[in-house]
Amino acid sequence: MRQAGRSLPEYRAAREGTAMLDACLTPSLASEITLQPVRRHDVDAAIFFSDIVVPLKLAGVDVEIKPGVGPVMGSAVRTKDDVARLRDLGPLAPESLAAVSDGVALTVAALGGTPLIGFAGAPFTLAAYLVEGGPSRDHLAARTLMHSDPVTWAELTDWAADVTGAFLRAQVLAGASAAQLFDSWAGSLGLSDYTAHVAPASARALGHIADLGVKKVHFGTGTSELLGAMRDVGADVIGVDYRLHLDEANRRLGGTTPLQGNIDPALLAAPWPVLEAHVRDVVARGSSAPAHVVNLGHGVPPETDPTVLTRIVELVHGL
Repeated sequence: MRQAGRSLPEYRAAREGTAMLDACLTPSLASEITLQPVRRHDVDAAIFFSDIVVPLKLAGVDVEIKPGVGPVMGSAVRTKDDVARLRDLGPLAPESLAAVSDGVALTVAALGGTPLIGFAGAPFTLAAYLVEGGPSRDHLAARTLMHSDPVTWAELTDWAADVTGAFLRAQVLAGASAAQLFDSWAGSLGLSDYTAHVAPASARALGHIADLGVKKVHFGTGTSELLGAMRDVGADVIGVDYRLHLDEANRRLGGTTPLQGNIDPALLAAPWPVLEAHVRDVVARGSSAPAHVVNLGHGVPPETDPTVLTRIVELVHGL
């Protein structure tokens, strides 16, 4: 998971005195933070350190990440005129992505043969933050706009798709070996709403890297009922959160799609015999799929003991 480094003391030392978005847009620092979990845990790939709102920031949106709160917008985007002002910002120019490209290039060079996975937020999650003005439990304002003004909603999600798609493309062009699209809040949607009002924009975002020949991973939380639709937007691999067993996810996907997941982060603080049994169960259930990237089913809690993560990697490598 992309938050693997945030439980590390070396991460806290590197980030000290630096705001989150500033860290993401400082190539040397973003690279160092990306490399830390690889050094510490001996994982088989790195995930580029960034945040889903970085492309919004680069596009000119007034956004900051407030500690303990999350991304907060200077003003919410809730009307046709609000969306028009966003669209007037235009697409992300290559020069505005230089810090991202440089960070990826530094990281790839330092990784040697270890692959780097690019990272970006899906259009629905970005749109939800924009409409809500910040984090939300139910994304009611976003879902309301989706139905009350579907044309404006489509314009907003198309813009978000192009911004985050350009962000992801810059990472792949700079050397990322695969790309992962996070739809953190898609679990607030039913299948019909996802298919009608979200899937087209997600397909548009992934379309930005369709010609680059890299595998595309699609992950969401609370999306057990959406897995097939999330694959069908153009994903090669589906990330599964901790709520659904991987053998059931594989059944729902017809046994044809590689899976990523889905160790429960809550068990990272459990006694080792409990956690070990859980990891073994995840690996066993994942073996039913065509392929399985062992990972967590959501982010690493900041208070996690790093030695536990290392021990999980050693266990999985042993299996």
